[in-house]
Amino acid sequence: MIELRGVSKSYAGRTVLQPTDLSVPAGRTHALVGPSGCGKSTLLRIVVGLVRPDSGTVVIAGEGLTQTNARRLRHSVGYVIQDGGLFPHLTARENVTLLALHLGWDRERVRKRVTELAVLVDLPESAVERYPSQLSGGQRQRVGLMRALMLDPPALLLDEPLGALDPLIRSRLQGDLKTIFSRLRKTVLLVTHDMAEAAHLAEAISVMREGRIVQTGGFHELSERPSEPYVAEFITAQRRTWLSEAAP
Repeated sequence: MIELRGVSKSYAGRTVLQPTDLSVPAGRTHALVGPSGCGKSTLLRIVVGLVRPDSGTVVIAGEGLTQTNARRLRHSVGYVIQDGGLFPHLTARENVTLLALHLGWDRERVRKRVTELAVLVDLPESAVERYPSQLSGGQRQRVGLMRALMLDPPALLLDEPLGALDPLIRSRLQGDLKTIFSRLRKTVLLVTHDMAEAAHLAEAISVMREGRIVQTGGFHELSERPSEPYVAEFITAQRRTWLSEAAP
């Protein structure tokens, strides 16, 4: 469903993403993990068409992404960023429905879709009419997910969607996201720095370092059979963080 073939990106002579291959089958959830600056968010922005790669090809549902078809293919990919990325001058409803109305959806179809999505993401009906500043962080993230799902795209991209939330809200949203992914069977590519989050949400995980994928596999495989010392060190550091957060 989503495939990268030899995709790379540099800025001002600095390599951000080395030639990268990646394949996410239809209906599966794949996570990219790694420290800040390792290239995972750049990779995601290339897939959604916000950044043009220097080399390589992005294939979505069997079709190569080009300048000509980028806008059309972008409508087949929902995109969620940290804190929802909502327009502050629009209500939650207006944020969610902006693109659908631009594409000519009739008002009744839009209304039914918003109601359906609010139930799906567990957002109170009253919150749909509020502005982002009047919503909690968790509610803003739910609205961002509604907006990404509005057109019912076959694929979802999520860039650190829960990174700014406190641990209790984050834990609840992780559970909700897992349920939603399972129910909708979308193709999901998720960026996170949190290995526990990746292990909870994704069937496959790619560990990134300095612009390249160093290993891909399930959490058990990465833990038990790391391909290089960096992978083992990254997981060990993550486990220390989990223990420190769990300590009273």
